[in-house]
Amino acid sequence: MAGDLTAVIDDLRAESAALTDMVNSAGAHALATATPAAGWSVGDTIGHLWFFDQRSIDALTDPERFVAGLSEVLADPDGYLAAALAEGRAAGDHVLDTFESTRSRMIAAIRETDPQVKVPWYGPPMGLTSFATARLMETWAHGQDVADALGVVRAPSNRLRHICHLGVRTRGFSYAIRGRTAPDVDVFVSLTGPEGDSWEWGEPAAADRVEGPALDFCLLVTQRRHLADLSLRVAGEAATEWLSIAQAFAGTDTLTDPARIGLSATQLPPAR
Repeated sequence: MAGDLTAVIDDLRAESAALTDMVNSAGAHALATATPAAGWSVGDTIGHLWFFDQRSIDALTDPERFVAGLSEVLADPDGYLAAALAEGRAAGDHVLDTFESTRSRMIAAIRETDPQVKVPWYGPPMGLTSFATARLMETWAHGQDVADALGVVRAPSNRLRHICHLGVRTRGFSYAIRGRTAPDVDVFVSLTGPEGDSWEWGEPAAADRVEGPALDFCLLVTQRRHLADLSLRVAGEAATEWLSIAQAFAGTDTLTDPARIGLSATQLPPAR
């Protein structure tokens, strides 16, 4: 567990640096550039991550205070997300620097937290490794919005493996959030990593299968691309149904409502 957590933390730090480097390299106009998310700029995207990094630090360092504030979210979730957006916009041109410093504090807080602790969040409490993985996933997914906005093609890295694992683990959750139950059918997932490695989950003999590039699977489960636009091979009714609703976050479809990914880190069921 400790080794896995260390790897996730290191990759979270690397993914965070990749995002800030991408924005810095794009020049002064970058923050104002519109993203594919209607009404959101690159600066809004960074501000959104910053807002939830602050909430993450609260959850890690002062869980009682964090839990006490959950009533505000439950009473008016749309208003809460609007306030998050406004707070990021208030940071103006300093939002990237503010994000970097807060992200560093959040990563330090994760490192200093007892790995056995369950971290409160907007769903049931999570294990620390799952919490860190969710922050990595959110950074990568929103980073894709930024890359699309700036016309940047990101080189995929082995950090995608964490997101793939999360995507597989959230199969049951993708059904539950829609008031449905996942079929009791094993789906074998075999993905090719950026360096040609094979990453596998499930029973290799299963008739239902998902195969293809790890990058494409990540784009699908974070709902940054439609299945029809990806090179994933899907066999079987259960696998086909799953990929039609797959999401590694809570809330609505981010292709139409990207802010919801900020509330993604719910407790996840084990992968089949």
